[in-house]
Amino acid sequence: MNKYSVLIVGGGSTYTPGMVLMLLSQLDRFPLRKIKLYDNDPERQEVIARACEIIIHEKAPDIEFLASTNPEEAYTDIDFAMAQIRVGKYAMRELDEKIPLKYDVVGQETCGPGGIAYGMRSIGGILENLDYMEKYSPNAWMLNYSNPAAIVAEATRRLRPNSKIINICDMPIELENHMATILGLKSRKEMDVRYFGLNHFGWWTEIYDKAGNDLMPRLKEHVRKYGYVEDESLYTDPKRDSWHATYQKARDILELDDAYLPNTYLKYYLFQDYVVKHSDKNYTRTNEVMDGREKDVFTACRKVAEDGHCHDDLFDVDNHATFIVDLATGIANNTHERMLLITENKGAIANFDPTAMVEVPCLVGKNGIEPLAMGEIPQFQKGLMEQQVSVEKLVVDAWITGSYHKLWQALTLSKTVPSATVAKQILDELIEANKGYWPELK
Repeated sequence: MNKYSVLIVGGGSTYTPGMVLMLLSQLDRFPLRKIKLYDNDPERQEVIARACEIIIHEKAPDIEFLASTNPEEAYTDIDFAMAQIRVGKYAMRELDEKIPLKYDVVGQETCGPGGIAYGMRSIGGILENLDYMEKYSPNAWMLNYSNPAAIVAEATRRLRPNSKIINICDMPIELENHMATILGLKSRKEMDVRYFGLNHFGWWTEIYDKAGNDLMPRLKEHVRKYGYVEDESLYTDPKRDSWHATYQKARDILELDDAYLPNTYLKYYLFQDYVVKHSDKNYTRTNEVMDGREKDVFTACRKVAEDGHCHDDLFDVDNHATFIVDLATGIANNTHERMLLITENKGAIANFDPTAMVEVPCLVGKNGIEPLAMGEIPQFQKGLMEQQVSVEKLVVDAWITGSYHKLWQALTLSKTVPSATVAKQILDELIEANKGYWPELK
């Protein structure tokens, strides 16, 4: 059996230790000879890398480990690059969220003005890393889950059309895990799903168990009452975090159209006023992450380095880690596993822009991914998606051409922004905040 070399791009991410643990737990189906980390922030990566080196040495000492800030060293001799970069780190994410909120507009890292700002920073970073991979390991695959995935996917479709990159998102997987728990199933993999949409903007149309039994009625009954909150007793718990409120809000999204089960991110587009009203303009999701996950993971890594041995209970293995190993295994072993992925439409959704980067079930194999046909979609969903995909295309237009007006149009067209006037006010402030990160706009 072949053994593979994997590079984690964004090695200083708080998700890296969990990803390493997941890779080590899956060696029977995805054997490794090398794990490498690459980041352009040496101080941040060093803390994470010291812990990962100890973890790998304890659990799989035959696997070679390397952490580097040198692109050639990092990208040479790899089979997969698993990209999780955050250009501007949390300091810029905080501005992405707080600047729109000043104008009573949704402040979120992948939706609305915040997602547009983040996308304008991410495009260049992903293209740079994709070019490194193609230069030093031209046969490798990049599995990219850097956000905002929709904008990044559109940019790579247009600017690197022949590149071996697959853009993915773990949010549907997270929700399918909740669905499985609600149904009393052991795993989401006991379900067969049909789904259509854009990244962070989609709907489940059918969900069956492996015996072909329709699970949608049971799921809809639960979501109508509790959203995706698994434990009914926690539904009104005021002490839960912002994700808890997001899972609850699915109830209201379903009420708008109960034909399909929604992705929770639709709340930012359909209930913008609610989101702003329930946002703390001084303490956003970024602050929650910095005060929680960020501190916890770096503290845990320092403890591992200090003690000189691994503490498995200090790290969480996240959904995106599991998902990305499934994808890598599907490519490596030509499994033709069915997975929800971001891909060029090309008729998968029959009555939708063939060039749109959509999120639909795909078959995964050694030559990449093959989208499955989802047929035609209803007017309501089609209209929402056409508006949002136009936003994404205009952002990429603005990045390529340096057009102020294209980006202003993108912000104006976003369903989260109330007017062109407000869009311009937010844009001008975002331009000032993103100096050095965005192309110069004229």
